[in-house]
Amino acid sequence: MSSSPFIQTVRQALRVRHYALQTEKSYLYWIRYFIRFNNLRHPNTLSNPEIEGFLTHLANERRVSAATQNQALCALIFMYRHVLNQPIEGLKFGMASRPKCLPTVLSMAEVERVLSCLHGDYWLITCLLYGAGLRIHEALRLRLKDVDLDGRSLFIFRSKRQKDRYTLLPHCTLKPLQAQIESVKALHQDDLDNGEGMSSVPPALYRKYRGTLKSPAWQYLFPSSTLCIHPYDGYLCRHHKHHSAYAKQLRKAVLASGVCKRVTAHTFRHSFATHLLANGTDIRTVQTLLGHSDLRTTEIYTHVAGQRHAGMLSPVDRLLS
Repeated sequence: MSSSPFIQTVRQALRVRHYALQTEKSYLYWIRYFIRFNNLRHPNTLSNPEIEGFLTHLANERRVSAATQNQALCALIFMYRHVLNQPIEGLKFGMASRPKCLPTVLSMAEVERVLSCLHGDYWLITCLLYGAGLRIHEALRLRLKDVDLDGRSLFIFRSKRQKDRYTLLPHCTLKPLQAQIESVKALHQDDLDNGEGMSSVPPALYRKYRGTLKSPAWQYLFPSSTLCIHPYDGYLCRHHKHHSAYAKQLRKAVLASGVCKRVTAHTFRHSFATHLLANGTDIRTVQTLLGHSDLRTTEIYTHVAGQRHAGMLSPVDRLLS
């Protein structure tokens, strides 16, 4: 089915609108699943009852989360609106409501314990997540040209909602970053000696800067250990580390550290914002560093900063004191 003309048409519609590669993979997965669920019938013969039946199956049989159910519905909405020109209207139910959860935040001592169980690239990546408030894909997509050691800043290129921003560079990472840059340059020189040396870039940049993509400046700060074929343009290149490789190492480090919290890469970004606010940093400054468009997104960290209970004494403490 992946090579069917219809799936190729959906893929082209996604790429014309510059959807992220991961979004493309997710949408195509759900569209294929929807077609198979309906016995390989073409989607233009399916309507609201089949869509509602599919979503009911996901919720009741698959027991997917609200976010996963909404992603599947978004994929179908895209297909019907932009590929079949039949916008979905009048569904019995729409987007599933998602619970509003406060972020998990580590204490500084807990961050230190996790860091002590990480080594090499993974230690440095975690320092940037916690010390600069980066998302994991922002850290992994850093290139040598984005690191300003003298100005102690990082340039974040085309992050969430295609926005650029600058953020701070922790002082403790300067020497490790210098060593990492030298290591990347040595690896890049080996690639050049073997007739390779291309870095992975978006298609538009490949056409525009093709002559300079073998320069050290365009190499990823955390390169993959192997070369790969570019998913769009088909040339042999070196991409950055995969986020799953980092997640695997982080999971081992958390277990070894004894921290009894659910810790993901994003937990360090939450901790960065919370600790800055607890230490008196202006919330507007935190908003800028995080790259939030809306201050209300940043305000959630005020609920987890500090003691949160203004020195309130529990009744059981009064009873037993």
